Amino acid sequence: MENKRVLLAEDDKNLGTILQAYLVAKGYETDLCVNGEEAFKKYQEATYDMCILDVMMPIKDGFTLAQEIRNQDKEIPILFLTAKSLQEDKLKGFEIGADDYISKPFSMEELLVRMKAIWRRVDSDTKSPSKTNIYTLGQYTFDYNRQMLTMKDNEQKLTSKEAELLRLLCEHM
Repeated sequence: MENKRVLLAEDDKNLGTILQAYLVAKGYETDLCVNGEEAFKKYQEATYDMCILDVMMPIKDGFTLAQEIRNQDKEIPILFLTAKSLQEDKLKGFEIGADDYISKPFSMEELLVRMKAIWRRVDSDTKSPSKTNIYTLGQYTFDYNRQMLTMKDNEQKLTSKEAELLRLLCEHM
């Protein structure tokens, strides 16, 4: 397995340090930041394979940080790891462009399995360029990578599940 680099934004220093040590022990180079502003600066300075973001952080919250990251990179996997477990919070996270959302308390093993699942999907998308990611459906255009359904000038952002389902249907018309 190639060495993956993770940006970890967690304001709880104890949890952040434990998580960082766990990920490093599993072979992932991990940079820990204690607020969203520091994390965005780190993000701009280095290349990462995944961002793990807490939602409730000082200076800049995780949702704002994720939006700023998405403005620069539509493809990087983002995983929210947060105590905010209300459905509205989860939906907001996915609308921003999260690939996954894990509520605290959580299992470190589950976090690792979810990270690997995201990377499997991302790596398979980039390794199979022959597989089309843009589909035309009558007047609609579906861009799987951007999770966007477009009709003329009207764009609708899809959730990950909606995009996966629509892609499955497009591949089996």
